[in-house]
Amino acid sequence: MSLHHLIDFPRLEFIGAPTPLEHLPRLSDHLGRDIFIKRDDVTPIAMGGNKLRKLEFLAADALRQGADMLVTAGAIQSNHVRQTAAVAAKLGLKCVALLENPINTHAENYLTNGNRLLLSLLDTEIIMVDALYDPQHQLNDAATRLEVQGFRPYVIPVGGSSALGALGYVECAQEIAHQSEGVIDIAAVVVASGSAGTHAGLAVGLEQLLPETELVGVTVSRKVADQLPKVQVLQQAVAKSLSLNASAAITLWDDYFAPGYGEPNEEGAAAIKLLARLEGILLDPVYTGKAMAALIDGIEQRRFRREGPIVFVHTGGAPALFAYHPSV
Repeated sequence: MSLHHLIDFPRLEFIGAPTPLEHLPRLSDHLGRDIFIKRDDVTPIAMGGNKLRKLEFLAADALRQGADMLVTAGAIQSNHVRQTAAVAAKLGLKCVALLENPINTHAENYLTNGNRLLLSLLDTEIIMVDALYDPQHQLNDAATRLEVQGFRPYVIPVGGSSALGALGYVECAQEIAHQSEGVIDIAAVVVASGSAGTHAGLAVGLEQLLPETELVGVTVSRKVADQLPKVQVLQQAVAKSLSLNASAAITLWDDYFAPGYGEPNEEGAAAIKLLARLEGILLDPVYTGKAMAALIDGIEQRRFRREGPIVFVHTGGAPALFAYHPSV
């Protein structure tokens, strides 16, 4: 089954790209189970990452509306903001970013290195805020002020997580289904679940294409009670935009993000070091390190519904390693 005919929205295909689905033989031997990795860390712009799939659709909509500026928000070390700024640069647009310091650190590495360094190189206009307490409202206020100055801003929601942006991950699900067809029967897909667009898009796509495959979202900032409605709202909005029904239950594991968003933990650090040592692949301390720790523990605790290969969706984020060193 294909979903291509349903995704009839303007897009900028050069921003994202089909990414490899790779077997990890040494990690598989170590864990006693076949592990594959979907390499969305190698999308083609500014050190890659999952947000570029969303920006294919969001930036196309911005151009359609005649925007000359992308406005978004995130943490100082936001991968999403870095990728949005890079797309703006490639399209000749200005980028304005509202940034918060969610871990209240004064560490020089966090404040100036990693993704924050890349924002400077990408000529991003930074507006520091005490907190993103209501990011959509704050973004809309910023856009209003910029309009008064004569700009034509287009607001990109936090994480690019709207029904439009999440279409990028319906397509990712289609890639996974195509790449695995006749090769492996995927028992489960594991992905970090934060702003929820990546998770929701995968949920819609996998329900249609690989209905027997379990999708596990590993929360990086919230307990299940708070994260579940975010994923469900986007899941239903994405399905509606494609004239599909989405009835698959959302699975979330919230045991792995402590002590909080953007704060490394020992299990995540161990997972980062393990994958680097065994496979030469770099994870990050905020999202993928914790999600990989969940995958490893999930195997040990027999949390997955059935036996068989597991696909880990690598959403990128390695630039943050330089900001968090030596915490990792």
